[in-house]
Amino acid sequence: MNKARFAAALLALGAASAHADLPLTVEDLITDKGKVKLDVSLAYANSDRQGVSTAEPITVQTGATSFVTLPTLIGESRGNSDSVVGTLGLRYGLTGKAEIFARTSYLHSSSRASDVSGTSSHSENRFADAWAGINYQFKKDDDTPALLGFTEIALREKHEKSSSSFKSALVGLTTYKAIDPVVFSLTTAYRFNQSRKDGEANYKPGNLLLLNPSIAFAVNDRVTLTTGMQWSNRQADTWDGKAQGFRRTSSDLLLGVGYGISKESTLNLTFKSNVSGSNGADLRLNWLHTF
Repeated sequence: MNKARFAAALLALGAASAHADLPLTVEDLITDKGKVKLDVSLAYANSDRQGVSTAEPITVQTGATSFVTLPTLIGESRGNSDSVVGTLGLRYGLTGKAEIFARTSYLHSSSRASDVSGTSSHSENRFADAWAGINYQFKKDDDTPALLGFTEIALREKHEKSSSSFKSALVGLTTYKAIDPVVFSLTTAYRFNQSRKDGEANYKPGNLLLLNPSIAFAVNDRVTLTTGMQWSNRQADTWDGKAQGFRRTSSDLLLGVGYGISKESTLNLTFKSNVSGSNGADLRLNWLHTF
């Protein structure tokens, strides 16, 4: 297998789509027409905060450009949390250039907090969200870089007290260029949210802008190493029209390794560590299998 092709696909695995990771060859970035792919991931996030006086959310990254948002309590003076999100997705090839996909996520979280009145703890297990969307390959990597686009909409999202449908959406683009055995990539995505009811309150999650430049290196025909950074800009959530906190920017270091188990199956492990912004780290394992 051409190393550049292998590296490009593994790089896309960390950046090219909103639904999760992609297969091992550039030709297979979009699922073949009539084929089905199973997409399974497990993400773990840890966060430690001090002096949180507003209900700024904790986000768990479940894919290259997908997140699960966890609300926090107003008035925390110090908090520590662990979150695990399992995601199950399916992809179906409509044409040689387009595929549709759907995914659903389930959350387990455990949090501890302390303030002047003492300490407390809380844990929960629940449905997190369900999304559907489309990926489209506008052009392949030739004399000019490849270009892929993606868009998705939330079928269902669980909030603190209520759930909503069709109130959040995401659009984005990825471009990459392979120079054997290295691949350079850039992904940009924007997630926008409409106001929805959460209990008796009107709740609007903050919109999110994401930029992810990355570099991949093909070690051999089975293993690819990736590194990059992720910059995000998240607007403050609002409750009944009142902002909870302020606009926040964050920079994260991304390190990953991809392994081709077989022609049909790939594994990818991605570690994200915060460099500036909110404290915390994510670890994500993804398995992709073609039927």
